[in-house]
Amino acid sequence: MSMSVLGLVRASHPEPAAAVTVVAGLLARAVGHGPGGIAAVSLTVLASQLAVGWSNDLIDADRDATVGRTDKPVTTGVVSRRVLARATVPAAAATPLLALTAGPAAALCATLGLVSALLYNWPLKSTPVSVLPYAVSFGALPAFVVLALPGAPAPPVWLVAAAALLGAGAHFANVLPDLADDARTGVRGLPHRLGAAGSRVAAAGLLLAATVALVVGPPGPPSWAGLSAIAAAVAVPALGWYAGRAATRAAARPVAAFRAVMVVALIDVVLLVASGRVV
Repeated sequence: MSMSVLGLVRASHPEPAAAVTVVAGLLARAVGHGPGGIAAVSLTVLASQLAVGWSNDLIDADRDATVGRTDKPVTTGVVSRRVLARATVPAAAATPLLALTAGPAAALCATLGLVSALLYNWPLKSTPVSVLPYAVSFGALPAFVVLALPGAPAPPVWLVAAAALLGAGAHFANVLPDLADDARTGVRGLPHRLGAAGSRVAAAGLLLAATVALVVGPPGPPSWAGLSAIAAAVAVPALGWYAGRAATRAAARPVAAFRAVMVVALIDVVLLVASGRVV
């Protein structure tokens, strides 16, 4: 039982799941949610992240086995496909149910984000529009957080746009370590069609655009903290690219690019929390 639990944790893609959940909680605090609202938002997002991560490993099990992914619990036998399937369904069902505590508009938005992410897992991952689910799901996140406020106020366009740009950038960065393995198993999403160099440029450009939108979108002139965040959005992906090259030379999996995305996302959310200019 303990091994299955550990396998489920590892199969949930714990780093991005934790990062997105923390970002959602911080954003909920920034827009004015109290402790109950922050908890409801965080639990909803966590359930969604678990459903997406588990379904991803379930759907990709044969592909991961083909390329020898020893970091995948289902491939190494730590957790079975049946256990993953049994965990995915209640997590997916819990997402709209938890979101309903914040109202129907918020629940609809949370469900949209979940369905979009599941559609990425299958069948959109191998299509030229593979970036679209990332943009939709990330854009739906702040919209859900704002709609969960009393009275369901309209989410700021600049906030949703920034999140969508961040999500699109995350897609290109997330796929970079798997380009070679994906080519062996027939995955041909947009990053695969652009190649490694094109995907790195797309990821860096989209992350920078997301940060700029967060800095110039709110009313008033940009702050020094905002300008610093823009500088970080330039420097952090560059450092991630350098670390990824070092990992490749050491025959390790180059995941630094996606970690750089999470760092930029956290910087952006901290910027929002500190500025107090969200809704």
